[in-house]
Amino acid sequence: MEMNVPGVTDAELHELRQSVFLSTLEQLKGWARSNSLWPMTFGLACCAIEMMGVGSSHYDLDRFGSFFRTSPRQSDVMIVSGTVTKKMAPILRRLYDQMPEPKWVIAMGSCATAGGPYVYSYSVVKGVDQIVPVDVYIPGCPPNPAALIYGIHKLKEKIRYEAKTGKRVM
Repeated sequence: MEMNVPGVTDAELHELRQSVFLSTLEQLKGWARSNSLWPMTFGLACCAIEMMGVGSSHYDLDRFGSFFRTSPRQSDVMIVSGTVTKKMAPILRRLYDQMPEPKWVIAMGSCATAGGPYVYSYSVVKGVDQIVPVDVYIPGCPPNPAALIYGIHKLKEKIRYEAKTGKRVM
């Protein structure tokens, strides 16, 4: 769109367009939320070891603005890693309900996403999405810390997209 402003040259107008940042408040909130995720760890089995590796100095999840929290009231992301049993399912749901809005869930590993090798067991939930809504699935048995970082980046993209469009994507 061309603008004719009296007394302003085209070069000055071009420079002004490059130096002014225009956005909506919702996009700004989405950007801020996506760059300051506070995941709550819900490690249940072997994938939890890989999740702990993300916080180590080699992978350093803190540099991406994500800081692990142990309280659901201080968290906005739940990372479920490992085998969810039917006995543990109500506890997982209770912790999810205690998290403030907006909140997101990452299912890490094949046990959390689909039951894993225990899919035929009577006591294992066949995917955490039967208990809570899942936003990002990270496959693998167990997925390495780099895969979890990739999943967190995908969640950040999803948060920014939702803020931009105003629609919740499942």
